[in-house]
Amino acid sequence: MREQILELLERNSRMTPAEIAVLLGSGEEVIASEIKKMEEENVICGYNTLIDWDKTGADKITALIEVRVTPTRGQGFDKIAERIYNYPEVQSVYLISGGYDLLVILEGKTLKEVSHFVSSKLSTLDSVISTATHFILKKYKDDGIIFDKKKKDERMLVEP
Repeated sequence: MREQILELLERNSRMTPAEIAVLLGSGEEVIASEIKKMEEENVICGYNTLIDWDKTGADKITALIEVRVTPTRGQGFDKIAERIYNYPEVQSVYLISGGYDLLVILEGKTLKEVSHFVSSKLSTLDSVISTATHFILKKYKDDGIIFDKKKKDERMLVEP
């Protein structure tokens, strides 16, 4: 039942325990208790709202930064990842496979702001060997949500 609750909350974090209980055929108290337990265990780490910032007029730019590092003896990549994720600009840090070791997702107001972070904070860390920065130009789908869904043409087809 835990996985089913998590899947429902992952799709829509605004679902109430009552709504989940109806879908799973369980009691509201049981669901609420299970959610609380998962929050205390840090299985549920937080609740997010997905926003299409392009529609707000707000100045926001997202960058994906691949980072190649030298891991620290006895701590691997964890120590450098922690150092990076403690910067307030950093949204996410992932250990990845391939040519780079870490993927850093960063949000800023301008390209200049992001490049300043990379050149003055990230690249200067002792363990960082190199970086490659990619800027998000347009989001089509994020976290399972499609942006700019095409409206279905509901007109009746008339043939001669």
